[in-house]
Amino acid sequence: MTEWVVLDIEGTLSATDQVLVVLYDYARPRLGPWIDEHGDDPVVAEAVRQIRELSGVDGGTADLVRVLHGWMDADQKVTPLKTLQGLIWQRGYAEGDLVAEFFPDVVPALRKWHEDGVRLAVFSSGSVAGQVAFFGHTRDGDLRGLFEHHFDTVNAGPKREAPSYRAIAAVLGSDDITFYSDVPAELHAAAEAGWRTVGVARPGEPYGDADFSPHRTVSAL
Repeated sequence: MTEWVVLDIEGTLSATDQVLVVLYDYARPRLGPWIDEHGDDPVVAEAVRQIRELSGVDGGTADLVRVLHGWMDADQKVTPLKTLQGLIWQRGYAEGDLVAEFFPDVVPALRKWHEDGVRLAVFSSGSVAGQVAFFGHTRDGDLRGLFEHHFDTVNAGPKREAPSYRAIAAVLGSDDITFYSDVPAELHAAAEAGWRTVGVARPGEPYGDADFSPHRTVSAL
């Protein structure tokens, strides 16, 4: 038993294609209209400022969208991109355009942990807003009540750096934490921060054949 289980999403709970194909394809044509229609939203305005700062682009919306699409094509975990995607996905889930799907073993495991008193949290590169929408609109119903905390690269830090995991532990108020991820570099960072770690090597996923040593490795939760 462990007090906390912290979970990655992409490749761990849900197929990578759910994000890189379904969600990315949904967000891609909506980025420009979202920027134009929500320019007065402080969150969107800050994202636009960050895009300009990081890219050096000072043109209009079309130029910003080209930068965003380039980041998406490279699957770069850039904060303003994740912010805008999360807002778009949040609406998509709310309107029924999107429904989250998990690997078959995931929801039973989440519910069993919760029933056994294990406290659950998420650490994903996707924004907190996107995470909450994701778990609120699934084929298994609203799962938001299973999780006590959500962390992303904004409120915690990069997923491959140990200080991010130390920051999460401070919020959780515990050093009894187990992290599940399909990415060995993330597991290394969590272990450096003193967490227990479990590699999730799912067949067919990008890291399914990766070297997870020295971490305990499973093919399902």
